Amino acid sequence: MDLKQTYDAIVVGGGHNGLVAAAYLARAGLSPLVLEARPVTGGAATTETPWGPEFKVTALSYVMSLMPPTILKDLRLTEHGYRVIPMGPSFVPFPDGRSLLTETGDPAHEYAQLAAFSKKDAENMPKYEAWLKGIGDVLSPLLMKTPPNVGSTRPRDLLDQLRLAWGMRGLSTRGAADAVRLFTMSVADLLDEWFESPEVKGMMAINGVIGTWAGPAEPGTAYVMMHHTIGDVGDGKMGSWGYPVGGMGAVGAAIRSSAEAFGATVLTDAPVARILVADGRVTGVALKDGREFHARIVVAATHPRITFLEQIERSRLPAEFVADMERWRSRSGVVKINVALAELPRFTANPELTEEQLSGSVELCHSIEYVEQAFQDARAGRAATAPFSDSVIPTTLDKSLSPEGTHIMSMFTQWVPHTWADEPHTEELDAYADRVIDGYDRLAPGFKASVLHRQVIGPHQMAEEYGLVGGNIFHGELSPDQLFHLRPAPGYADYTTPVKGLYQCSSATHGGGGVTGIAGYLCGKRVLKDRKWWK
Repeated sequence: MDLKQTYDAIVVGGGHNGLVAAAYLARAGLSPLVLEARPVTGGAATTETPWGPEFKVTALSYVMSLMPPTILKDLRLTEHGYRVIPMGPSFVPFPDGRSLLTETGDPAHEYAQLAAFSKKDAENMPKYEAWLKGIGDVLSPLLMKTPPNVGSTRPRDLLDQLRLAWGMRGLSTRGAADAVRLFTMSVADLLDEWFESPEVKGMMAINGVIGTWAGPAEPGTAYVMMHHTIGDVGDGKMGSWGYPVGGMGAVGAAIRSSAEAFGATVLTDAPVARILVADGRVTGVALKDGREFHARIVVAATHPRITFLEQIERSRLPAEFVADMERWRSRSGVVKINVALAELPRFTANPELTEEQLSGSVELCHSIEYVEQAFQDARAGRAATAPFSDSVIPTTLDKSLSPEGTHIMSMFTQWVPHTWADEPHTEELDAYADRVIDGYDRLAPGFKASVLHRQVIGPHQMAEEYGLVGGNIFHGELSPDQLFHLRPAPGYADYTTPVKGLYQCSSATHGGGGVTGIAGYLCGKRVLKDRKWWK
């Protein structure tokens, strides 16, 4: 590779947001250099082959949503191999032999499934979904807007705040109150207002705690549920999710291909040791191997604690900002378990389910109390005795991931103590993974015997190998005090930093959480806007 010493911009971190930012900068005519510490790009959106080339595993992130059509179109991602197949129904089996098969698109079927647990819940579900959609239709566009600098009296910031207020005009007085409640309520309290069946509430609570160090009774989890509910795989349908053909690594590969086609240079195995600063302005970066690259623009797509507490001398940052970064909460408790199966699971509750009917989520979650107890176990300092799992079997729709007749099952499980991010805890993780597999085996006898291979990725491995500090998949908790204009710090939610020329676009910025590309998109826009003033 023919590398230069100086570029128009340097992007630190080749995860999907960093690649999106680089693609937009290159699309505008700049020459960006992307530096990725790992041998591959894509960050948490990665397809791996831990058991040989026959089995392809989406190691961490496992389903696709929230990638806006704007990004897909601007970066021509479909031309670069991006293809997502919408997921099928959601299936939740229970130990008593009952089950829920929902999200089928058949209202009569949905009603019958829910009514078997509660007629009230069956009648309330369409009303609840309509209520949620009404709020989501107003809130979801905010994901594509740079947060204003709330509290600032500068004319430009005041104008931004007025634009935000104008954008919220679609909310009535009641709607505005409901939106505030969503940001502050627990998902358990919210669901209690609409539903009565513990099983139905358990199924719905999962989206409120995915990737979060909080049980369903914790305030703020109602918003986490909304964040996942407003998914859009590019087809304009709220709440839609899908599998990328070739696994999640295909998403990162498509974005990288787009960035390179526009003129970006991507260098892997290139860990950055320091971000170079002189007289309050960024000048470039120094790699761990001693090489230096220079640019007037540096975009950090890495976790903010890495960027601001490890790669920059703290003396070059305002003390208040450093304190904000030290307080930034990035706890987890997530364990990702990937297994190769010799056959499709056969569940006692419904042994005749087809591949198509098992092509959505396959949950290990018996009730909302079951989920809460798993969190309380971890909060008390022990791995959950009965973990819950949000699982999918992508090979029901994407046959390229495993040999014919076999399957890959991706299990996103919770919780272990968040302090496990500090040490490997290998034996305890294996015992925890056994309990997850045993949980499915009780629901689908023979499941355990069908496991050909397994991969267990705990918080420590997520932090050490993938740069997810604390093992947090969002680069920081999606709690009310770490959202919108507070993400990741007051006054810096606009993708700028205290260092002139240094920008940020990790998942810890607004739009982060999920493989969206929104942070990279908005950061790229900010860089290009500021650059006009430099000329």
